Amino acid sequence: MKMLSLLLFFFTNITCKENTSVYICNSPGAKKYHYTSSCRGLSNCTYKIIKMDIEKAKKDGKTLCGWEK
Repeated sequence: MKMLSLLLFFFTNITCKENTSVYICNSPGAKKYHYTSSCRGLSNCTYKIIKMDIEKAKKDGKTLCGWEK
């Protein structure tokens, strides 16, 4: 039973890594990235919402949306 618990612990830690894809509003002034496309912070986006790699978003100067902290 202890071994099963240990395996379950490691499995959940491996599968719960940070998402590698994020969403941004594709407007020239957008400064934030979002983990979900339905984030409240994207509700005012009048441009297209696009999915991109988190590393690219960070490289472009985007920071995590305040609603998702």
